[in-house]
Amino acid sequence: MRIPVESSTSYRGRNARPNWLALIAFVALALAAGVIGAVFSPARSPAAGVWYASLLKPAWIAPSRWLAFVWTILYVLMGTAVWLVSRERYHARRATAFTAYGVQLVLNALWAPLFFGERNLGAGLFDSVALWLATLWTLREFFAVRASAALLLLPYFAWVSYAMALNFAFWRLNQ
Repeated sequence: MRIPVESSTSYRGRNARPNWLALIAFVALALAAGVIGAVFSPARSPAAGVWYASLLKPAWIAPSRWLAFVWTILYVLMGTAVWLVSRERYHARRATAFTAYGVQLVLNALWAPLFFGERNLGAGLFDSVALWLATLWTLREFFAVRASAALLLLPYFAWVSYAMALNFAFWRLNQ
């Protein structure tokens, strides 16, 4: 009996043993995007803190003390999701899934430098919309390769949706 190599359910297409170093590397890469954001955040940059304090804020903004905790969990989930996709080594859409993931990770890392670093609400909004679209693309591609990887990205997608709406509110309130 011959098992098609491109089948996502084929054991032949999946690495037999988990590569824990790869998991750590993928999580570290995702967390690195978070470190870039943290460098530009009001908590780490006094100039960004002063500017951010002067902005009008929507009433439904999440408490800032939640952000580091929530983002850390989301980055760990993202790294784990891409690791699961990486284990499907013969899947025809794996390369596309990696590309989508890379695009959304770069857009994620660019948001804080645009919003806080450049103090540009419009550029932050543009990036957050692009990030939302790229995250949708990533979800679709991950689901095609390995559904459990896409499920791990759902909390991230929900948070990116909230962040995009929040960015829009900042933009409208502070024009």
